[in-house]
Amino acid sequence: AVPDPSFDPFINPAKGARIRGAYLFSSPVFSNITDGNGGIRSLPLGALVGSKEWFGGLNLAVQKHNDRDNQGEFRIVRPDDIWQNTGIILTDDNNTNTYVAGLIGKKLPGTNLSLAASVSWAELEAMQGVDFLYSFNSQLVQYGRLEDYRLGLLQEGPGQPSFELLLLHNRVKMTHDLYRRFWSWEGDFINPQFSTRLERNLDQTNTWGLHAGITTPMAREGGRAGLILTVNRKSHPKIPNYEIMNIPRDPGTTWAFNFGAGLANEKGPSVMAVDFIFEPIWSHTWADAAEPTISRSGENIPAGGKTVENYFRFSNWLVRLGLSGQQNNFGFQLGLQGRLINYRLKQTDFIAATRRTQKESWGEWTPSIGFNLDFPALQIRYSGMMTIGTGQPGVDFVEAAMTDAHSYGSNFIIAPAGLLTLQDALVLTHQFSFVIALQSLMH
Repeated sequence: AVPDPSFDPFINPAKGARIRGAYLFSSPVFSNITDGNGGIRSLPLGALVGSKEWFGGLNLAVQKHNDRDNQGEFRIVRPDDIWQNTGIILTDDNNTNTYVAGLIGKKLPGTNLSLAASVSWAELEAMQGVDFLYSFNSQLVQYGRLEDYRLGLLQEGPGQPSFELLLLHNRVKMTHDLYRRFWSWEGDFINPQFSTRLERNLDQTNTWGLHAGITTPMAREGGRAGLILTVNRKSHPKIPNYEIMNIPRDPGTTWAFNFGAGLANEKGPSVMAVDFIFEPIWSHTWADAAEPTISRSGENIPAGGKTVENYFRFSNWLVRLGLSGQQNNFGFQLGLQGRLINYRLKQTDFIAATRRTQKESWGEWTPSIGFNLDFPALQIRYSGMMTIGTGQPGVDFVEAAMTDAHSYGSNFIIAPAGLLTLQDALVLTHQFSFVIALQSLMH
């Protein structure tokens, strides 16, 4: 229920109609995960411009992605236990992502309507967290891109409810090249050699989304209420078989929804607000047989038939509380976010002729604090956040073993897996924002 003139145009480009004048901005972000589990450094630079009829914006960003210090570390021991190798570490531990986003829109004459479009594109060398999904590899190389297209509509008039509508299309295309290193004797047990095998995994998701929202003044002076409804349909042409879960699931579809409500109360320089959001998600994924396969029960699975079928059901909740105050040039902000994730997996393995159900849930808390200094032509802001309740997933590697490639008549090698582990971690994020009002400077 509280507008954010600097951030909102990059979510719904039509909200750029609220821009008055010309502004330059930068918002460096520094994020770290405790215990050497990686971090991100982002440096964006952008501009927003608005006139009586037209408005637009451009944002460029460079991001450095650092993986965890001990990423991919594991030990390979010869059977005679004479000598060992302990230094196999993923080398792709410092990657660069580049982003560009632009928007343009127009206020329709004689109406309170604004129409705008935006395009964003990213060249990616790493996504955070992917390294945790492949536990036993000597090297991981990521590369790909992200494309995002948005068309937004905003109806807003003085003292009247505002209504927004957004249509979006998003494409993510990533490649994960995994290099597995292992001992190879090739008949000579005395002089083993290292061998390397390349495994290429494709990670592709296409999203269509529709979002609607309304914000209206309340009868009580200074009060505002907001409602949102979002629906996303995701198609997954290619999904990697991550070692951490070892769930063949390629391809698949997902339906995801947001139902949210917000309340805000403004009294002079003070603002209080609260958000409630419910996120139900249904996901259906499966794996296809490349050739006719015989299941454990003796049933014939034809080529193209399902070998595994998975049904995921998420029921997530999100609650946010916020407080801000302003005294002359100085302001402060306090916030608290709680996120509860619940999901249930129902899986049928047609090759092994088995069924299983798995339920998981956890909660995450994010307290935040912020300060700002406002001058006629310059605003400086700091925001700090700490996320508690997260965990770094992994697989407990017990022993190395070769998997029978023809188990249950299948023609693929099942990825190595062990007991799932979860290490507690804190995510610390610092953001500095600088906004320069060019028109104020010119005057």
